Amino acid sequence: MNIFTTIIPIFTIILLGWISRKKGFIHADFIGPANSLVFYIAIPAMIFSAISRATLTAHFNVGILVITLSTAMVAFVFAWVFGRACRLKQGQLGSYVQISFHGNLGYIGLAVAFYYLGEDGFVKASILTGFLMIVQNLLSVLSLTFNAHQPDSARHGRTIVRNLVGNPVILSAMAGIVCSFLKVPIPLIIQRSLGILSGLALPMALLIIGASISFQETRHRVKWVLSSSTTKLFLMPGLGYITFRALGFPPGEYLPGLILLASPSATISYVMAKEMKGDPDLAVIAISFSTLLSALTYTFWLNVAV
Repeated sequence: MNIFTTIIPIFTIILLGWISRKKGFIHADFIGPANSLVFYIAIPAMIFSAISRATLTAHFNVGILVITLSTAMVAFVFAWVFGRACRLKQGQLGSYVQISFHGNLGYIGLAVAFYYLGEDGFVKASILTGFLMIVQNLLSVLSLTFNAHQPDSARHGRTIVRNLVGNPVILSAMAGIVCSFLKVPIPLIIQRSLGILSGLALPMALLIIGASISFQETRHRVKWVLSSSTTKLFLMPGLGYITFRALGFPPGEYLPGLILLASPSATISYVMAKEMKGDPDLAVIAISFSTLLSALTYTFWLNVAV
């Protein structure tokens, strides 16, 4: 499949979301509820529907999972050490580490996997996403807790860790894996209902991403945005790609993992920065910049990988 016919439409919808907000078609008070609808209902429906109908033996590769998770952990450690060496302030350091390794899997990564790899690749990416989200969230909580402005952030950290068990994307992936493994039959009415919800998931997610883009408070944070985006969009997928190739995995196996590793900084980084005394201004700028830049970096990595 042509890479440009995948990437350009995805980022056209993101651009449309940004234009719609500027023109007043999408209001600020719409973004929150719409985001909840996508995150708690539409994307979980899409993930469960795809995985529950899949054959796990054909879609799950332990080696790819281990490399993907290990790469995320290495990027986390690198960002923390680099940020400390640059003497970033406590709250800023926690957010810097998170935006350097925590990818937007649900909204961008899975969209690229679905439109570029098709149903088969989307299932593989969805299974990886369930595990990678757990690691990303745990490490993000660790970073923000130890590098917060105020000591009560530890309480927020424990709350977020407890809430991991209720993460809808993780739950839908795990439920789909169980249904697939046990060969649980899904009634046709439920399948079709899930199919309708699945059709809503990615277009709405991309519009929300576009409507959320912002570059306010950029002036004093440019170098940290650039360095975090370099880690997230170049070093992290680069390490994963080199490892996949060195161990002899074919593109059909490692592309879902590479696509997830190459995803831009996650939108939840902003929410967590506000909740845990990080640097929300740095987070929102990095999210916006890395999302736009990922149109180019995805094109690069997909060209390199095939």
